[in-house]
Amino acid sequence: MGGAPELVWDVKAELGEGPVWVARDRALWFVDIKGRRLHRYGHDDGSQASWEAPDQIGFALPAEDGTLICGVRGGLHRFDAATGVFSLIRPVETDRPGNRLNDGFVAPDGSLWFGSMDDAEESRSGALYRWTGGEPERMDDGYGVTNGPALSPDGRTMYHHDTLEKTIHAYDHADGRIAARRLFALTGDGYPDGPCVDADGVLHVGLFGGWGVDRFDPEGRPLGKIELPVPAVTKVAFAGDDLKTMYFTTAWMGMDAAQRAKAPAAGGLFRMSVDRPGLPQALIRL
Repeated sequence: MGGAPELVWDVKAELGEGPVWVARDRALWFVDIKGRRLHRYGHDDGSQASWEAPDQIGFALPAEDGTLICGVRGGLHRFDAATGVFSLIRPVETDRPGNRLNDGFVAPDGSLWFGSMDDAEESRSGALYRWTGGEPERMDDGYGVTNGPALSPDGRTMYHHDTLEKTIHAYDHADGRIAARRLFALTGDGYPDGPCVDADGVLHVGLFGGWGVDRFDPEGRPLGKIELPVPAVTKVAFAGDDLKTMYFTTAWMGMDAAQRAKAPAAGGLFRMSVDRPGLPQALIRL
């Protein structure tokens, strides 16, 4: 590692999530799910911008046409930064009104993968979907809180997990299909939140309630923890021209006043330099 995480934006996100490096924008985009906000942080100049989303927003991922595709409660939306407008593309899970969309990922083939979850975090009504422009295809079901997915560098292993079960799962992946769901790893502290893979195949998993990020090699062996000064670290993303800058989203959700006083940077955006790069960010093909 190249240093310790530093706070770069004290954005105070209630549930910061989904950091993604968008090279064309020279920016790190992320969301505040409970705050219903979409945020943009300028990687070069530290500029900050925010937009209000129509509802709880689980992810915002770049498309080839220059827009962002966003998982907003009730459906997929297109966001145009030039106008600040969210436009509904496709309703999702109209048959599961208690659910919301949570985490997402763009595969190298341009397909969008995303998960849903029970907003009350009580029932296992969440599912994993793949979307290529038509009706989203349900790939797996029966989740409490979906997080991920993420792909190994060779594209043969997909990682996805149920935060409530505190387990990280792996699947065989080929040609947009998944099979052979199995236990990959267990986190040591906290609950496994968003996953991200680097160029060496190391899986980085944010820890909600674990004060950092757990790292695992491709065989599921723990490689140590990146520690942060806040309890809920939700996901990491690799950014910059060399993909050697790591950003961390965090949250203050569930903390009382005394806990927030002990971790005043909770909900902030953090950054650190790393020695090994991440993987390039794919774009959604519409």
